[in-house]
Amino acid sequence: MLSGKFENSIIYKRSSVRSYTEEPLASDQVEHILHAGMAAPSANNVQPWFFVTIDEKDILKAIAKGLPYGKMTASAQLAILVCAKRDVADEDPFYEQALGAAVENMLLAAAEGGVGSCWCGIHSNSSETDDREIMFRDLLNMPDGLIPFALIVLGVPANKNARKRDRFDEARIHRNAWPRQ
Repeated sequence: MLSGKFENSIIYKRSSVRSYTEEPLASDQVEHILHAGMAAPSANNVQPWFFVTIDEKDILKAIAKGLPYGKMTASAQLAILVCAKRDVADEDPFYEQALGAAVENMLLAAAEGGVGSCWCGIHSNSSETDDREIMFRDLLNMPDGLIPFALIVLGVPANKNARKRDRFDEARIHRNAWPRQ
């Protein structure tokens, strides 16, 4: 595990939370998370993101029922659907990187504010993606020009003592080049 001045960085404290209390999130926590998403870098400052905040329990339960690996959404207080405009995505070959950066910023902002979060993927090159995208389009009455990219599930963690494991693996680091075979 990292030690010294960096060991208490929020980056190492963030973890995927899949169990939440009934405690509501404060509006300033949600605003901070949304601001952090829009502070993400994007190629040519395109900022391809749009966010849909979802706090209606019936919608959260419907998402939990229809989204593989998203069962925790039923007990969450909020979810944020991260989307891209299709016309921007068609012209920006780096829009997925920008959206990924926005998601990570929001996950870190959530952790910083004591909010539990979990990233659920929606858009990918898989045929399963179509079903997920269709579900969100139908459930949220989304305009055709938007691509549902990811869902961030948020709430007050039920287990505040969950430990983050160290994922650092020296074998995945190569200095300057891969060794010659």
